[in-house]
Amino acid sequence: MSSIRDIKRRIKSIQDTRQITNAMKLISSAKLKKARLQLEATLPYFNEVWETIGDILVHMGYEDNPFFDIKHEKQGKKKALLILSGDKGLAGSYNQNILKHAEERLKENPQTTLYVAGNVGRNYFLKKNYRVKTDFDYPVQNPTVPRAKEIAEIILKAFKSGEIDEISLLYTQLITSLKMDTRLIKLLPLDPETFNKNFKFCNESYKFGSIEELIFEPSREVVLDVLVRKYLKGMIYGALVEAFTCEQSARIAAMDNATTNADELLEKLKLEYNSARQAAITQELSEIVAGAGALM
Repeated sequence: MSSIRDIKRRIKSIQDTRQITNAMKLISSAKLKKARLQLEATLPYFNEVWETIGDILVHMGYEDNPFFDIKHEKQGKKKALLILSGDKGLAGSYNQNILKHAEERLKENPQTTLYVAGNVGRNYFLKKNYRVKTDFDYPVQNPTVPRAKEIAEIILKAFKSGEIDEISLLYTQLITSLKMDTRLIKLLPLDPETFNKNFKFCNESYKFGSIEELIFEPSREVVLDVLVRKYLKGMIYGALVEAFTCEQSARIAAMDNATTNADELLEKLKLEYNSARQAAITQELSEIVAGAGALM
């Protein structure tokens, strides 16, 4: 049996740890509430941009547009992957799941260029010697629209210059408050069928590239270019907010489990401490009685 001093030291250590895990749980709860409000606020804007692009495609089509150039015939396409990991650990399996999914994709195409936001993923892939864009260094804490816009501009510049032919976004999607899963979506080139399916909810009869004339100022190409930038910005911002929401939710669950485990361990240690203390008292009494008997 451990000594009383050792047990008291362990109890003090676990109590300190419990205070930290409980505090982290409360902080993550506050951040989660804020992130959910951000996520709800972005949906109307994102949906409006999506529907506007669908409306334009109805009247102008997407032939000869670089954003919708699927390039099926091109061999050896230069692919890229935008990964949203966490900036910190202590979030259960949140980071492990996103890293595992990314490595599965990299096995299919090891030459994929990685744009990694979040310190955990960035450090992981750099140590593994993958093709990480070292000048792409963005945090995922407290996502903002300007940050999403900057990331979107970097991706668009690389795509339009021919540095990459295709880029996908990998992040964690919140399904329910207790369930989340990694999600992979293609950012560029855009798939017209994606807008096709979405636009059907608002328009039952339409055809892409119809001959109905609309006036676009200054031109249809410029208008679509602006909307695509807004679309990408909305996609990336929504993913940043949702990933941040998932990270906080995962951290709450992890810290709650850690706090519960600490409480259970404290109960066991308190019982062990009482037993050791009782044994020490009994031994002292026995020694006193034995000493008294020897003097008689």
